[in-house]
Amino acid sequence: MTNTNADTARVDLKLEVVVIPVADVDRAKNFYGGLGWRLDADFAFDNGFRIVQFTPPGSGTSVQFGVNMTSAAPGAVQNLYLIVSDIAAACEALAARGAAMSEVFHPATPGDQFHPDASHLSGRSADSYSSFASFNDPDGNRWLLQEVTTRLPGRIDSGQTSFASVSDLPDAMRRASVAHGEHETRSGQADADWPAWYAAYMVAEQAGSELPT
Repeated sequence: MTNTNADTARVDLKLEVVVIPVADVDRAKNFYGGLGWRLDADFAFDNGFRIVQFTPPGSGTSVQFGVNMTSAAPGAVQNLYLIVSDIAAACEALAARGAAMSEVFHPATPGDQFHPDASHLSGRSADSYSSFASFNDPDGNRWLLQEVTTRLPGRIDSGQTSFASVSDLPDAMRRASVAHGEHETRSGQADADWPAWYAAYMVAEQAGSELPT
C-alpha cells in the first residue's frame, strides 16, 4: 500500500549511473578515457560479465558499459545531457581530446536539439538552457552539451550554493564581474563592498532568484 502521508520522511533518490550499450568495450574505454573522464572501475568475471565505469569531470552521475549488461543495440542511447557553464570552452576542450564536436547551436523550434538532422540555428543563444552542442561516441551514443548559466526558480535548494568543478566557480565569478561593472556604471561610483555584491549575485544566479542590479 502506498503511503501518501505528507509527514513521511523524504527518501533521497540519487541518479548514480546510466548504462550505455557499446559493441567494443575496449574501444569505448579508450574513447572515454581519452576525454579525460575518470575511470572508476573495470571488472571482468569468469562468467564473461565485464563492467567499466567512467565519470565525467564535475559530474555526480557516472556511465557504465561492458559485456552482458544490456540488450539495447550499441549506439541506442541518445541525448545524454552534459551541463556546462561555458559551452564554447567545453567544446574546445572536448575537441582537443578527440571528440568530433558539432558546432554550437540553438534550436529553431522547441525540441530541435534532440534531432541531429533538424534545422538548427548557428551559435549561442542569449538565454540560459538554450545553447547546445553534441558529439557521438564510437558506437553512436549521442551526448548533448547544454549551457546553463542561470537556473530556473525552484531547480536547486535556495539555501545551498555549490560549484561542481574548479572551472564552474571562476566562470560564475566572471559573470558576476560583468554584472557588477554594469552595477557600478548605473550607480556612478565604485563599490567598495564588491565581494558581498559578487556573493549575492552568484547565490541568486544559482538559485534562479531575482539578480541584484
